[in-house]
Amino acid sequence: MLPPDGLLQCPACGAALAHRDHALRCAAGHSYDIARQGYVNLLLGHLGPGTADTREMVAARDAFLSAGHYAPIEAAVAEALAAAPAVRGGLIVDVGAGTGHYLRAVLERLPATSGLALDISKDAIRRAVRSHPRIAGAVCDAWGRLPLADGGATAVLSVFAPRNPTEFARILAPGGCVVTVTPREEHLRELAGPLDLVRIEAEKEERLARTFGPHFDRAGTRAVRADLRIGHDEARQLVEMGPSARHGTRAGREAAIAALPERLTATVSVTVSVWVKRG
Repeated sequence: MLPPDGLLQCPACGAALAHRDHALRCAAGHSYDIARQGYVNLLLGHLGPGTADTREMVAARDAFLSAGHYAPIEAAVAEALAAAPAVRGGLIVDVGAGTGHYLRAVLERLPATSGLALDISKDAIRRAVRSHPRIAGAVCDAWGRLPLADGGATAVLSVFAPRNPTEFARILAPGGCVVTVTPREEHLRELAGPLDLVRIEAEKEERLARTFGPHFDRAGTRAVRADLRIGHDEARQLVEMGPSARHGTRAGREAAIAALPERLTATVSVTVSVWVKRG
């Protein structure tokens, strides 16, 4: 079920959206159909190729995460939000939600909350809204103005996703927080070379602190490290669920996977940070 009237905003004019006859409409007459799966597309214009995750990428991510390979990250995210007093109720917005896997874990831990999954991929949002009865979904661009009213959210999730701290601060209520998950330099290091995975920037954490600094205080940080034991099928999902799927050819990727040991161990290493809205 989509959020109450007035919480979502029209991407064309910024006015409040209200439910009318299986659509969301604003006072200026802009209208957005509610899909039968229960989400709304608030993205203006057409996407260029390679902008949104494809159906195949989303399916690979769903299979990999559903198998529990990133369970330590999932648990750390849920624990971080459960420990934040301002998040005991209200709306949690997952920006760049993908399949909604992490948002679902948070909602299971916090039964008084509801969730809104935002992603530029319709295929991802369809899966997210099906994953939990308290998850609503909207298609939008995380780099632009988010289609929410000022102060409408109690928390924001940003897990391996685009980060827009200015917009996060705008949509958060006073005392609200953001939980970010960022890969550390050693994340999946055993696979990065053989599978030509996207490399992690050495100064990623410093850049994160600079972008959040004008609006947020870091309230806590936790390093999550675990061993990931996988075979060729899981290695293929890892490549196909992220931006590395757009690099090279399928034949090249299959050859690289075939050259790996049948079973291998890779490092999972991320930083989970909690940022509290200043003022």
